[in-house]
Amino acid sequence: MAACGLDFGTSNTTLGHDGPDGPTLLPLEGAHRTIPSAIFFELGREPIIGRAATAAYVEGRSGRLMRGLKSVLGTPLMEEATPVGRQRLRLRDVIARYLTAVKARAEAASGQSLDSVVHGRPVHFVDGDPEADRRAEDTLRDIARDVGFREVSFQYEPIAAALDYERQVRAEEIALVADIGGGTSDFSIVRLAPERRGRPDRAGDILANDGVRIGGTDFDRQLSLGTVMPLLGLGSPMRRGDLAVPNAYYHDLATWSAINRLYNPKTLREIDEVIRDGARPDLLARLREAVEGERGHALAGAVEGAKIAASERDATVLDLGLLEPGLAVPVDRATLSAQTGDLARAVAARIARCLAQAELTADRVDALFLTGGSTGLPHLRAALTAALPAARVVEGDTFGSVGLGLTIEAVRRGA
Repeated sequence: MAACGLDFGTSNTTLGHDGPDGPTLLPLEGAHRTIPSAIFFELGREPIIGRAATAAYVEGRSGRLMRGLKSVLGTPLMEEATPVGRQRLRLRDVIARYLTAVKARAEAASGQSLDSVVHGRPVHFVDGDPEADRRAEDTLRDIARDVGFREVSFQYEPIAAALDYERQVRAEEIALVADIGGGTSDFSIVRLAPERRGRPDRAGDILANDGVRIGGTDFDRQLSLGTVMPLLGLGSPMRRGDLAVPNAYYHDLATWSAINRLYNPKTLREIDEVIRDGARPDLLARLREAVEGERGHALAGAVEGAKIAASERDATVLDLGLLEPGLAVPVDRATLSAQTGDLARAVAARIARCLAQAELTADRVDALFLTGGSTGLPHLRAALTAALPAARVVEGDTFGSVGLGLTIEAVRRGA
């Protein structure tokens, strides 16, 4: 059986196999070896995935865009059904359709039938709930089998990233791997060395694992709630009593995996009642426009883009013209840090937990290996490096290290 490593992420997905030159990631969308974890359902057509899915939505084609689906694993939402055209699909079935398409593209690119998979998983799908965590892994295993993988096993994502990093290690060292993805932040402390590569049992080299259910989409949500949603009425008062408008609509609108729950006549009727009783109907009208026009994903995408731009260029303008001509809000690094600083500190605090688990002091860690798209956030990166001031900072393949490590592990397990 041909083996592969699959990194199904909250934001992006990769799939690798053992190619002529060793473990390699396969092209999944044109020449791209990463594909956004997005799917677009258009009435009467086959689902579209990846960049093409987002493009179809942005073009205004009639249909339903879904992103951030991995974040519902282990939650009751997993078995909920969502309207897709004239049918209702469970979210687990939506994930299955997405992964079916990814697997078919990988098989076309490799010329092989991929029967065995090492699936990446976060250290914790759900924080502080072992039963929900087990349920999430079981669900992902069942989905993998449903899409055609006959043998399914798992590896922690930061361990996989460590296996990728180990290929460049020239002497024994202790590394802390920080994999900061779209939905979770995961950490492992691992002993690495050239002579340890390929050993069938690396359990003794894994000194600590920890993680937290905070990732890039959480930073998006907090930035949106702090800068955008007040322009749509969040926190504004009702006309009578000492009450603010209900905030549930705004939290759903700022959360990738929850946006579609707003798109129904009942929610619009409720918002109309809030507009009638609210003190700022001008702001609430923007909320209605976002929901009625199903512009939630475009809004979330604009926030995500502003987060990235502020990280790279220090300052940007978040254009909200899709809701009202000329509407915009400035976002700079100071704003980003102020709105999401608590998240950055909560992520970095896991390093201390890992060190305690490994019974190591910070100065014993030789390298801090960074991978995952959210490592590009300056204030988060600063919090991570401050926790290990003596460690050498090593940049991984932002979106590929985990997938390559899972492929290395798949080759080893299939040997």
